[in-house]
Amino acid sequence: MNAPHLPKVAGIDPPVPAPTLSSASAAASGTSDSPAPTGTSGPTDPSDADSPSTPTTHSGLQAPHLLVQDRLARWVSDLTSLQELTERLSRTTTLEDSLHELLRAGATLVGAGRGLVTLHPVDDSGRALTVALGLGPADLGHLETIPHGTAPSAPSRPYVGLLEDLPPVGARSGTARPDIPAEEDLGPRHREVASRLGYAASYAVPLDAAASAGAAARRIGAAVWLYDEPAEPDERRRHLACLYAAHAAEHLARLLELDRAREALATLREELLPTRLPHVPGVRLAVRHRTGPHGGGDWYDALPLPEGALGLAVGGITGSGPGAVAATGRLRASLRAYAVMEGEDPVAVLSDLELLLRLTEPTRSATALFAYCEPAARKVVLAAAGHCSPLIIGDHRTEYVDTSLSAPLNMLTCWEAPSVEIEPAPGETLLLYSDGLLHRTGDAMDRAFARLHAAAAGVPREARRDPEAVADHVLRAVLPDDEDGAEGPDGTGEDVVLLVAHFE
Repeated sequence: MNAPHLPKVAGIDPPVPAPTLSSASAAASGTSDSPAPTGTSGPTDPSDADSPSTPTTHSGLQAPHLLVQDRLARWVSDLTSLQELTERLSRTTTLEDSLHELLRAGATLVGAGRGLVTLHPVDDSGRALTVALGLGPADLGHLETIPHGTAPSAPSRPYVGLLEDLPPVGARSGTARPDIPAEEDLGPRHREVASRLGYAASYAVPLDAAASAGAAARRIGAAVWLYDEPAEPDERRRHLACLYAAHAAEHLARLLELDRAREALATLREELLPTRLPHVPGVRLAVRHRTGPHGGGDWYDALPLPEGALGLAVGGITGSGPGAVAATGRLRASLRAYAVMEGEDPVAVLSDLELLLRLTEPTRSATALFAYCEPAARKVVLAAAGHCSPLIIGDHRTEYVDTSLSAPLNMLTCWEAPSVEIEPAPGETLLLYSDGLLHRTGDAMDRAFARLHAAAAGVPREARRDPEAVADHVLRAVLPDDEDGAEGPDGTGEDVVLLVAHFE
């Protein structure tokens, strides 16, 4: 009679052959290192296989078919636990959250209490990112001083002394050091650090991103877990930990690529904006620009014009991502050219910009506000196309400039709106801003406008002569919990532009 064959479950080969019907084989199978079932908290001890609840025959030996069923149940339980852990990891959206989840899950799988994971490099500068579990900054500082056994550690690969002797790239296995204090060739610095931190064993796994089209598999980092006493994970725990690490490496590799793409987009977007604000007699400028997580199309500009004039512009273009960033650069460059040619007529500047947008970007619309400032004459002429009205702050007034309601550019067959002239008094400040400043509050527009007005009116009197202080106060008051790259309460995460012009 042929012995039954144990099936493969999700790519895991049975660790031992199926038992035969002989009593000797059954007895041997009862003491084999068979996988133990796991719950949601991680794998259980393999010694549970010989518990009194194990099904037996009348002679006290395990029945072969019951043993097969028991092993299958244990494998299914292991896979269920592994699936739950990988699903939790897949729900993380940032590198740090993913690394923390990797450490917690790995500690459960290998039965350790502390650990660290490092990625290298995470950007073009070669910077590494390290996250720890149960280790403080001082502990990490001690671990980083452990020298490599054969070669000096590279700056981009920290903790090399703790993560040496890892298997080659692509090997789904780890490196166990079951009794570190007993190692005869252990370096004195490693022995000192291990004694100081109180760990006696470690288990390390590499994080290798699988090969893709045109690229070989590569190592993006490694993780290590530390034991307080001499210990070593059994074969089943190692196998589960390596399967989990392989999935985690792919998830981390995707997040790394996403972060690098966002960083490149943010750099490109910043390069398309003014590198510095101009110095024009009679007016001082300050700007605050917060980028949204999706690469929005808000922009600003400040350029000196002939005869001591100054051109100020704020706008936004529909869409997000690289296409919107490129369109923003073209729009800003075009407005600069029109401002130099006919900046004293803001309506003409926006009309030319609207015609260009209709011809070159027919699928996009844009809002824009352009102000022609003559500081010596105390005069500002401005026009807006679907853009928010600027706000003027002074000792005796805080009010919105009454601009005419007009459509955004490229929304109508022909854009047209009248200009508005204002005369800021000495010491007054003009605030130009993007609608992202209002949208990120999460309030309805009327409440957002009221919030901005209250923030401007609340600028301390002693700070109203400093445009930098005005910008900081308004931004903190309107968006107290907001930060660069974060999404607003409405989930939009739009760009924020605040351009402040103080007339002396």
